[in-house]
Amino acid sequence: MLDLCAALGWLPPGQLLESPRATAAELARFHDPAYIAALARAEAEQSVDAETRARFGIGANGNPVFREVFRRPATAAGGTLLAARLTTAEGGIVYNPGGGTHHGKPSRAAGFCFVNDPVLGLLAWRDAGLAPLLYVDIDAHHGDGVEEAFADDPAVFTLSVHEAGRWPGTGAVEETRSGGAMNIPVPAGFNDSELRFVLEEAILPVVAALRPAAIMLQGGADALAEDPLASLALSNAAHWSVVAALAHAAPRFVLLGGGGYNPWSVARCWAGAWATLNGWEIPDRLPPAAEAVLRGLSLDRASGRNPPEHWFTTLRDAPREAPVREEVRAVVARAMALFRPAVVSAVA
Repeated sequence: MLDLCAALGWLPPGQLLESPRATAAELARFHDPAYIAALARAEAEQSVDAETRARFGIGANGNPVFREVFRRPATAAGGTLLAARLTTAEGGIVYNPGGGTHHGKPSRAAGFCFVNDPVLGLLAWRDAGLAPLLYVDIDAHHGDGVEEAFADDPAVFTLSVHEAGRWPGTGAVEETRSGGAMNIPVPAGFNDSELRFVLEEAILPVVAALRPAAIMLQGGADALAEDPLASLALSNAAHWSVVAALAHAAPRFVLLGGGGYNPWSVARCWAGAWATLNGWEIPDRLPPAAEAVLRGLSLDRASGRNPPEHWFTTLRDAPREAPVREEVRAVVARAMALFRPAVVSAVA
């Protein structure tokens, strides 16, 4: 994504900051120090014993040991913490595409999320006295780790739009965390018209009711039609519409990355999100340098064997409009009926 933005001239001097690596002490604001130590040890030794695997989930269930198994998530967390700090005093907008690992638990890896950087960023805002806070998640998977982390904090409201029945299997519409959460599980084939309906009938009304001091958006790209691990059907332009709607809806806005398992759709989506935040025009045809970045990508899956030409030459997907199904209308109506804004808005 950064290479693509650079090729498009979208990284002017002063706008790109290097993410620091979160320290063990910073990670321990949410995570068990023993877990963090085990994660660092797994990176150093490139292996885990059976006890560590069973206790912490490292090296098991989609959480493999890899070369940067500690450094990579710790750096992503450092970026989200930096984003929170940069926006705390005077507000503003910061984008950390490396963040968004929303499944991580205090002492356990989950869903290829070893550290929960959204939780750490939200806690940094809370520690600075900011409230209420709104966390919105449009990843194809339910933002379970973030929702669970704030079960006892009514000042943080979580709103997750995700594919119904998709792993981790949580996030039913009735799951409201005693009024501190909204879950909108959507059916397979969820399209642009339906996301716009959710935005207008649920997300924006929640923003209006809560009047948050800060908004964090997890913008996972696995809800796009091209993603091989989900069954939703969004275009990246629909994704950008949520970014545009929320970026100035509160004094502070942080956009994170998240899921996404097709490198072309991820790069195109997240580069377009950066353009959306900056108000830059997205060209109809990419210049040669940007096209070369996309042609240099590869994917060892069926969806990567014969990529269509427009994955190389364009940034914006064709619209994926279709009727708003009754199933979507019903789940939004149910979620809004369960919404109790006074729980959060009453917090000083």
